[in-house]
Amino acid sequence: MRILVVGGSGLIGAHVADVLRERGHAVTATARTAQPGIDELLDLGKAEVDGLRKLLAGHDGVVYAARTDEQRALRKPIYPVFRDDLVEPVARLFSAARLEGLTRGVVMGSYYTYYDRLHPQWRLTQRHTYIRCRVEQAQEARAAAGAGLPVAVLELPFVFGRAGDRLPNWSGPLERWARSRSPLLAPVGGSAAVSARSVAVVAADALEQASGEDIPVADENLTWDEMMARIVAAVGRTRRVRRMPAAAVRASTRLGGALQALGRKESGVNPSHVADLLLAELFISPTTGRLLGTAVEETFAGG
Repeated sequence: MRILVVGGSGLIGAHVADVLRERGHAVTATARTAQPGIDELLDLGKAEVDGLRKLLAGHDGVVYAARTDEQRALRKPIYPVFRDDLVEPVARLFSAARLEGLTRGVVMGSYYTYYDRLHPQWRLTQRHTYIRCRVEQAQEARAAAGAGLPVAVLELPFVFGRAGDRLPNWSGPLERWARSRSPLLAPVGGSAAVSARSVAVVAADALEQASGEDIPVADENLTWDEMMARIVAAVGRTRRVRRMPAAAVRASTRLGGALQALGRKESGVNPSHVADLLLAELFISPTTGRLLGTAVEETFAGG
């Protein structure tokens, strides 16, 4: 097959391109800026359907692997900004893919959409703009693709790993915290986690099978203190990670939400409600059974 990877310079996109090539598929990798390993320049946020059709011509499938920062604080209202970033470009991409006769697609999504299905009582789409737009992204990508172009949505948790100098966008602050002298306090909940390589393997499988499913992906489920302890070990420090009382977590996140509101700002994941997520066990079952050790070390060792 010939596959177009949008976001081929990113951590996940680079691994997807590698795995596809290892399996004998031809890959066209795109990014906004020229760099080694990138075949075509593409600013998906500005691209129109006609231009995307030219880029997609001759391909069998397409992978959307661009990333966004759900924690960035922006001036209100933020919904139009997140929709322009996450939803509209993906809908145009899959409209063009349908018109060019592509037969398979993958979108790198978020495991929050999995929890929105699993726990509608959490009202995630009402409380968090980022989650609302991730749900709309999956819906509108599939609507644009139509029945003849199945689109698998990989619902991803914390992704560990490295591709050259490309790292997870959240790794820097956690590494600085692990190396600092500040107390290491973790909430009582936890999260699923996965390596970028494992995501790429699942994506390649979905393309080869022309899957149109929602696919939550996890290698391991870790409590927050377990995850932080692994990061501390990876940076070569010996430090104790302590549990943070739930009341303190709620108080600090509500304060963050109040400060944002005073500045007339919002972020994609609303700090006023994020404690409900931090204190929950956001685990995925079944897991792949692959271990995260190497990916954690790649992310933090020698930083």
